[in-house]
Amino acid sequence: MLRNIGSNWVLIVVSIAATYYLTPFTIKTLGQDGYGTWTLITALTGHITLLSLGVPAACVRYLSEHVAANDSRRISETIGSCAGLYLAIGVAAAAAGAVLMFVFQSYQIPSAFKSEAPLAFILMVVTVATSFMGFLPEGILFAHQDFVRRNIVRLVVGIAVRATLTFTLLAVNASLVVLAGIQLVCLMLDFGASYLLIRRRYPAVRISFSGFNLRKVKKIVSFGFYVLVFNAGARLSFETAALVIGALLTVSTIPYYVVANSLMVYLMEFVIAIEAVVSPMTTKLNAEGRAEDIGEMFLTWSKVAVSLTIMSGLFLIVLGPRFLSWWIDPSYEEPSGRVLQILMLSGFAFLPIRGVAVPILIGLGRPRLPALAFLIAGLANVALGAVLARPFGLVGIALGTAIPNAIFALVVLVVACRAVHVPLGRWAAYVLPRAMIGAVPALGVLLWFRVSLQVRSLPGLIAAAGAMAVVFAFTWVWFVYRDDPYVNLRAQLPTVRAWVRA
Repeated sequence: MLRNIGSNWVLIVVSIAATYYLTPFTIKTLGQDGYGTWTLITALTGHITLLSLGVPAACVRYLSEHVAANDSRRISETIGSCAGLYLAIGVAAAAAGAVLMFVFQSYQIPSAFKSEAPLAFILMVVTVATSFMGFLPEGILFAHQDFVRRNIVRLVVGIAVRATLTFTLLAVNASLVVLAGIQLVCLMLDFGASYLLIRRRYPAVRISFSGFNLRKVKKIVSFGFYVLVFNAGARLSFETAALVIGALLTVSTIPYYVVANSLMVYLMEFVIAIEAVVSPMTTKLNAEGRAEDIGEMFLTWSKVAVSLTIMSGLFLIVLGPRFLSWWIDPSYEEPSGRVLQILMLSGFAFLPIRGVAVPILIGLGRPRLPALAFLIAGLANVALGAVLARPFGLVGIALGTAIPNAIFALVVLVVACRAVHVPLGRWAAYVLPRAMIGAVPALGVLLWFRVSLQVRSLPGLIAAAGAMAVVFAFTWVWFVYRDDPYVNLRAQLPTVRAWVRA
């Protein structure tokens, strides 16, 4: 599992590094109004992905089960049924995009982008509509536990090619249409590379409609419905803020929120990279009747997720605003910094549960309660944000996200503990005390850099992050994980070093 999850982490780190350069470049190239308009386009078209009906997660779950059983007939049925569903969903997505065009045009788009914004919106609708079929190769590779090769494709096409095209083409023509066209080109390249990888690695697997089966479709949709509800909650929680800000505040203020939220989203992706491996592994262990191993996995990776969240979250709360000032512009330090701090405070509770507890429940075939809970949290997010936006501005939007997410985490934690037969007290005793105490030295280092040294430059921020990481690693190896019943970090250090060299 460490190798697969590690490859996910490498992908996310490289993606963050690319975003580090791309975001300020895009903002400066398009301007504040242009970037705000682009964010509106991606926020609206991103909601079309909800039409996936949870099929991608259901596809991985059932394919993992059939691959473990080496049942080629059911593998073919699942692939054919998912392919048919994706084709139908793509058509529905195109129709939904046509309706959303009217919604998009109701916003006060800055005059400099009024002429090109509709065409960029159409290109993004086409990209989203065709992206559904792109979920199929990824699902096949994930079901075969082939995360490393899939992530290599995403590194090359999804990050390297996209970044290269963005830097070169936007420098020549700073246009929303160009930016949207890049997304479509990269999608096509990703699908082609993944398809060739499957043909080479798994010649017996065919991506076709030949195995299409209505009974299998009903089974997939039945399971996927709750995943769809969950994804709807996620969209409401993290992707609708731009729409609320654009409607109740101004388009030009969207970037201040989005930039801060992007750091939170990337940290969330880093933590929930665990999910892509934990969910199919849970399905496999459950099919083999290894309930005790599922409980152990739940405890082990919950502690890992909490550790990662604390390490990154402390830096974002203490020095995140100053990083935003250096990264984008000094004007971002106060408004974006406050948003980041509020979101991160709730993230300490939300991220570990989202990264471990939720995928374990999905892998066990119990997505109903977390899905409904996240949908309710998402609706509360939008309602609170709308109520608090005018009196408190961006801070009100951030509070509207933070409060429901923290409550969601507590509810799902209780449900997950019951599902894997791990008492809540045992989970808390194993995961929290040492991690919280171990965070104190790292917090002290960060506060020293902020208060005493007043760091603001990139070298200073890097030095602060490096010093914190060293203190954090030492504390975690020699205190947090000392005599741990499931993880012995000191014994694993040679293995980790060998894996890094490989």
